[in-house]
Amino acid sequence: MRYRPLGRTGIQVSPYALGTLMFATAMGNEPGESARIIHRALDAGINFVDTADAYGDSEDVVGRALEGRRDGVVLATKFSRPRGKDQDPNRRGASRRWIVAAVEDSLRRLRTDHIDLYQLHLPDPHTDIEETLSALTDLISSGKVRAIGASHTPASGIVEAQWVAERRGLARFHTEQPAYSLLNRGIEREILPVTQRYGMGVLVWGPLGQGLLTGRVRRGQDNTLRRAGLFQHLNDERRLDVVEELILLAAEAGMPMTHLAMAFTLAHPGVTSALMGVRTMEHLDGLLGGLDVTLTDDVLDRIDEIVPPGTDIGTLDQAYRPPAVENPDLRRRPPADRAAA
Repeated sequence: MRYRPLGRTGIQVSPYALGTLMFATAMGNEPGESARIIHRALDAGINFVDTADAYGDSEDVVGRALEGRRDGVVLATKFSRPRGKDQDPNRRGASRRWIVAAVEDSLRRLRTDHIDLYQLHLPDPHTDIEETLSALTDLISSGKVRAIGASHTPASGIVEAQWVAERRGLARFHTEQPAYSLLNRGIEREILPVTQRYGMGVLVWGPLGQGLLTGRVRRGQDNTLRRAGLFQHLNDERRLDVVEELILLAAEAGMPMTHLAMAFTLAHPGVTSALMGVRTMEHLDGLLGGLDVTLTDDVLDRIDEIVPPGTDIGTLDQAYRPPAVENPDLRRRPPADRAAA
């Protein structure tokens, strides 16, 4: 396994990272089997494991599985999203009040005394970024957190956070976690150039297109993917058409579709690691078979022809929608003020 620097933290991580949403028991996995998958990944040289407090009991499952092996793992988790059906408005978001409580809960569930990478799961428009960075800086000073990051942040938010950290003498976000795949290349336009400018590590999620790039979802064919009936982006006609072209390209290149998809994300110089959201040992072993895959310039050029750089084919259901898009009141004047005269 070749390891890569996680931004400028000095931490070295594997290009393949293990995402753990699918290890929550609510997703259908038995904790013992999840532990075996985690151990198999570690044995293969993967040292980067990413979870979140909002992933059901995933933190607890991961914590149990890492007992006795914690020192060899770069462990990342996230905060800010509500847990389960908890409706308390103060048990979510990025306030100092919640951060200092959330980190203690995560440490307990993960059975560890420190978190290597603590990430803001979603932007919190109701909390000043200085408040958030101040609380996270204190966690670093206390030794409970080694590095901090964010996820789903627009380019303007990344720049703002970096400038606030510099002006106020606070710890800055070391990493960003956006969606990135053969189908969703929008981050190439602004997000990746900005993270590269600030020397940030980038941990991308959804490199397999949330299942579309596994080859299990095809136009006009039945599929066994559990999520196909739940998410609109798995039934988007435009995306399905592009998948068919990519399947042909993978066959011409002599590799499985999954290997093409993973290798593509890792070929970008701004990407540190790609998250594998596996659910079974078979899924993991299939992806591990692509560790040595290198895409030629010819293949990358063909991909650019199918999905132009910096563009998205459709929108992921899980994509972050900023308040200005989500709330009509933020983009519409009151009726009485809309006329020019």
